[in-house]
Amino acid sequence: MAKKMIRPIRSEADYDAALKAIERYFEHEPKPGTPDADRFDLLALIIEDYERKRWPIEPPDTIDAIRYRMETGGYTQADLGRLLGSRQRASDILTRKRSLTMRMACKLHREWGIPAEALIAPPPTRGRRSAAQAPTRRPPDRRYWR
Repeated sequence: MAKKMIRPIRSEADYDAALKAIERYFEHEPKPGTPDADRFDLLALIIEDYERKRWPIEPPDTIDAIRYRMETGGYTQADLGRLLGSRQRASDILTRKRSLTMRMACKLHREWGIPAEALIAPPPTRGRRSAAQAPTRRPPDRRYWR
């Protein structure tokens, strides 16, 4: 059986064909170093690249990431307070009254294993308008200048 050349995925049809082509390797895994293993690796790479571009996964919100780690790791707010210096500071961060500093982010990454990307993501902008969206200022009414 002749195998088709592996090409970049540019459409849903290409994606479906690549999934179908790689599917057979899941039941009969190729031996490393063989042409089938190389084909499997290439298919996996182009599928992963297409999925990353087509359905990107944004890092979680910083506070959500901290809360998730607290829940899965069995940590309490008191544990967070000890790590960050005080219970009040931990409370302020969890209620979004205070921003996380780079030093705090480093501690959370190093001590609790929270991905740095989740801790240092820029905060969402709150109602800021770009210059193009800003309302134009109306000139003063000249009839009142007399």
